[in-house]
Amino acid sequence: MAGPLEQFEIKPLAELSVAGIDVSFTNSALWMVIAAVLVTGFMTLSMRRGALVPGRWQGAAEVMYEFVANMLKDNVGSAGRKYFPFVFTLFMFVLFGNLLGMIPHSFTFTSHIAVTFAMALVIFLGVTVIGFMRHGTHYLRMFFPEGAPLATAIILVPIEIISYFSRPFSLAIRLFANMTVGHIMLKVIGGFVGLIGILGVLPFAMLTGITVLEFGIAALQAYVYTILTCIYLHDAIHMH
Repeated sequence: MAGPLEQFEIKPLAELSVAGIDVSFTNSALWMVIAAVLVTGFMTLSMRRGALVPGRWQGAAEVMYEFVANMLKDNVGSAGRKYFPFVFTLFMFVLFGNLLGMIPHSFTFTSHIAVTFAMALVIFLGVTVIGFMRHGTHYLRMFFPEGAPLATAIILVPIEIISYFSRPFSLAIRLFANMTVGHIMLKVIGGFVGLIGILGVLPFAMLTGITVLEFGIAALQAYVYTILTCIYLHDAIHMH
């Protein structure tokens, strides 16, 4: 039986090298492309007719759209409307990546911290740029809450700086850890079902329950990743 960590192994599908740097097309890249194509196809095909009374596919697309739009409005306000395309794309990409990982013999690219951290770093840098563009050097007030006594600066400023720069790490680790642990549990319990034969009824029941739970976690983690992005965007636009 394959080890529970083998499912996370990145394998090159087309080996490429540019200036001595390995830029091979891997199974992780393949499933990211698949996720992007499916999201694009789902939204394009669902909305191509734009019926006044939506069908099932158009209804599903509209629910996704309204869900993210309301999330952005509730957490950022009207000023966040211009960032909707990015936030919606992020939510759909993470959601489809998580759900595709539930397909047997697929690859869960959101279980790799290199992927989740790269996305988190783009969000962190983008939010920081937005903050400085809107507020200039006054954005540095983020590291010293307004109204706090000046004498507390020696304590508050380091705490706020550490908290601010830990954002991409917490954002990346949360998604990576949840997806990795869930898939390891599925692999381990699934291995027991095959090994103990007829006595595997109980592990199979557990596996079914965990699989259902894992689908819920896949959707929940896409929501958490997106709402944290909205919160960081709120801080950049409105400050605290």
